[in-house]
Amino acid sequence: MARIWKAIRPLAGNVQPNKPEAKPKKEAKRAKPVKKAKAAKKAVPAKKAARKPKSDRSNKKAEVIAMMQRAKGATLDEIMKATDWQRHTVRGFVSILGSKGGHKIESSKNAAGERTYKITK
Repeated sequence: MARIWKAIRPLAGNVQPNKPEAKPKKEAKRAKPVKKAKAAKKAVPAKKAARKPKSDRSNKKAEVIAMMQRAKGATLDEIMKATDWQRHTVRGFVSILGSKGGHKIESSKNAAGERTYKITK
């Protein structure tokens, strides 16, 4: 619309095209006072008594595989106690062991409802 008006105005006679009005300047804002940063809290280390020393730690993956290669296999609860893993972690590990690890895994439930995992050849 502005382009059309600008083209028509000079045709109306010796009239100068209107210059766009300058926008009013905004008032300068006051600078906000800078607040001091709060001191960061120090991280609290985990209890050392709950952790096993590095020399006592074993390869959990190898331990779980050895348990699952037994004749009767290993129950979900046995693996949880041996590794200090949660239920979903054990199930995820077993799933990855079967898909990416190349092991053939049998999963079954006994009459009591306990899940047992066994590596077959």
